[in-house]
Amino acid sequence: MITANIASYLPVLAQQQPDTNAVVVQNISAGKSKAAADLYKTAYTYQQLNDASDLVAMGLKSYGIGKGTRTVLMVKPGLDFFALVFALFKLEAVLVAIDPGMGIKNLGKCLAEAEPEAFIGVSTAHLARLGLGWAKKTITKNVLVGNNPLLSRFITRLDDIKEDGKQNSFQHTQTKAEDVAAILFTSGSTGIPKGVVYTHANFTAQVEALKKLYDIQSGEVDLATFPLFSLFGPALGMTSVIPDMDFTRPGHVNPQRILDAVTQYECTTMFGSPALLNRVGKWGVDKHLKLPTLKRVLSAGAPVAPSVLKAFKSLLNADVQIFTPYGATESLPVSSIGSDEILQETAKETMQGKGVCVGTPVSGMDIRIIRINDDVISNWSDELELPVGEIGEICVKGSQVTRYYFNREKETELAKIAAGDTFYHRMGDVGYRDVQNRLWFCGRKSHRVIIKDETLFTICCEGIFNTHPFVFRTALVGAKINNEMKPVICIELEPEHKRANKNKLIEDLLVLAENHDITKNISHVLFHPSFPVDIRHNAKIGREKLAAWAEGELA
Repeated sequence: MITANIASYLPVLAQQQPDTNAVVVQNISAGKSKAAADLYKTAYTYQQLNDASDLVAMGLKSYGIGKGTRTVLMVKPGLDFFALVFALFKLEAVLVAIDPGMGIKNLGKCLAEAEPEAFIGVSTAHLARLGLGWAKKTITKNVLVGNNPLLSRFITRLDDIKEDGKQNSFQHTQTKAEDVAAILFTSGSTGIPKGVVYTHANFTAQVEALKKLYDIQSGEVDLATFPLFSLFGPALGMTSVIPDMDFTRPGHVNPQRILDAVTQYECTTMFGSPALLNRVGKWGVDKHLKLPTLKRVLSAGAPVAPSVLKAFKSLLNADVQIFTPYGATESLPVSSIGSDEILQETAKETMQGKGVCVGTPVSGMDIRIIRINDDVISNWSDELELPVGEIGEICVKGSQVTRYYFNREKETELAKIAAGDTFYHRMGDVGYRDVQNRLWFCGRKSHRVIIKDETLFTICCEGIFNTHPFVFRTALVGAKINNEMKPVICIELEPEHKRANKNKLIEDLLVLAENHDITKNISHVLFHPSFPVDIRHNAKIGREKLAAWAEGELA
């Protein structure tokens, strides 16, 4: 029976499609062989994943982990990861998910803030926990994953607990929609990561929204290059293929392994950060490769450059699109747009400084644009709204929108606006709606550069400079020069143009700036060898770090 709990999909699918693979870990040793014995050496069918997660759930329950237990999970994506996540959901424990790559300092702060009671991880995670004292005041239960003396005490092999040829299933209570399912931390690209509290209803709403939005069908195969996004695969009846990659460095993947995974496992869908699509797309174009099995590609985390969309789309069948859903950890998806509309229409507007079009609202999502305000807004009023075409703060309301941050009352107060029995979430982004009810993204609210009588928005200004053929990406930042805020455009060049004449490039870029009203007051150009980016997607630019660097360069 399907309930509010995302794990309830698993036993249903185990009955409907028991022998369909739920999770497959890419086996690079299989080479180019397509023999099932080689490709699927490391895999769980739906029946096996359901059985394994039942076993893990029973074991964890006997150890004292149960409903409401906040449990940190630090396990590499793979079979153990999926079995543990669904076991925790079946137990109605609260999954605490933190990106290991966010840095030791932020990791410690996030773990202390989450106040976890249990810690499940591989040996290196436990060594770090012990050595750095992570959440030592609250963690009372520890489980080692791997060559595992602790887990093996209460979880035996699947074959050993069969009774009359049938395994006992784990029985969990009736999950309520409003029960807390997880605390997922933001990437921290604009400050210390915040713990976003997900209810089971939030997860269910996301699954239904993605299924409806992209017409995802049971039996499809998903290449999961982002671990948390991959959890939706089993709930959607898909096979999740875990590629051989460093998930903290998607912009540095081995392109051949990604493309081999798509081809060998006949993937029908894949999610890839803009940085991953850029790297893989360029490589695929150079090798004249095609990916005929893909029906759709999704990319999120930051705006995807039209050049990246064009390159990757050339690997796909003519009728296949790359979709770029807009959202955040607090709310996903909010809106969506396809590569056809971008490349044929909206990219031209982006190059003219109009921002990046992120599409029309998904079904059931209420999007409003309000006057920019850095203070708390306690109660919603229609008077806050701005007319079509005017840039303001993006606010959203819907069933996949999360209600609060864990142990962050001040940030919750700043991010939520009460609206009767419900609320609007302030995305922290600025943008506007056009006459076709499409949403346009203009940048982070905290990144806007305020000078004398003008406010400059990052994505709008950067779109103009990004048109130069030598430019890989740009970042608008504010730098204090002689106690006055000045706009500075930071430039990262394409690798093949790193040695270009910088003085000539500056002249070219300033001519571009002078030809547009929104950039005509930008006169400082700096070249940076490699922009700082977020760990999760390798695509969100660390503008705070760049601003500090720019001030030092111009001092």
